[in-house]
Amino acid sequence: MDRIGDLSLFMRVLDLGTISAAARSLGLSVAVASQRLKRLERELGVVLLHRTTRQLHATPEGLALAAQGRVLVEDLEALTSGLRQAANEVSGTLRVTMPASFGRQYVSPLLPEFLTRHPRIKLSVNLSDELLDLVGAGFDLGIRVGALGDSGLVARQLATNRRVLCASPAYLQRHGHPRKPKDLAEHACLLLTGTSGQQDLWRFGDGKGGEILQRVHSRFESNTGELLRDAAVAGLGIAIHSFWHVCDELRTGRLEVVMPKYPITTTGIHAVMPQRRMVPPRVRAFVDFLAERFGKNPPWERGIEKRSKVERR
Repeated sequence: MDRIGDLSLFMRVLDLGTISAAARSLGLSVAVASQRLKRLERELGVVLLHRTTRQLHATPEGLALAAQGRVLVEDLEALTSGLRQAANEVSGTLRVTMPASFGRQYVSPLLPEFLTRHPRIKLSVNLSDELLDLVGAGFDLGIRVGALGDSGLVARQLATNRRVLCASPAYLQRHGHPRKPKDLAEHACLLLTGTSGQQDLWRFGDGKGGEILQRVHSRFESNTGELLRDAAVAGLGIAIHSFWHVCDELRTGRLEVVMPKYPITTTGIHAVMPQRRMVPPRVRAFVDFLAERFGKNPPWERGIEKRSKVERR
């Protein structure tokens, strides 16, 4: 039974003086309104209204119900109104997790603009290279770089994640340029480690739609891309990097692209969210904002095309 609805109808009758006026204000027929009032009286076991041919008067029990019930109805109406407003308004606390390097380099500079655009949002950002359980940890959203595994999450791609093989000019001058993937067996390679172990099997496109797999060896490995980038700049070896991670080093010449004729599979940068029937406006606004800022020509790709064309020759 809709007890709160029936109670609200009873209050409206007292306010407007007649059942017909109350029914009209709520979009009900007089017959339905009368039935609901009788149902409320039957459930409570008391008479709430004295009915005459011309007037309605609240009984003492009706007056007592009105005194205590009005606050309840008004509080509920305020709550539901607030929830409806929140469902259509970009507000509330947005909890998001993202990889540390990518978050610092590319998302952090955008946050002041996002918060200025949406002043009713509170932002909680977690920087971590671990793939955290969004639902279990209470996050609204995660930014993930690379291939996505199977999960119950909803993903939206924000940008492509182009990857390159790179080394410092000093390293290449000392050890020579590898021309084919098999040449890497004779070179020092810098390896990323993670939850799946040492990533020492590198995959390259052969230019014909196929794939070449090459096992590599290293004296230096890390679970942090920044350390591998620094090691590559220092001339310790050859590394695979996301383009966004080394674009400044490529622009300044501290690193060079190696074996551009054998491309590494491009992955993506995605926003991932728990499956929901309705995505909260705060989450949708943040994802739309990042997609707008990154898009088809993300900032790490700008200003590098001319140099890249020279390197491909």
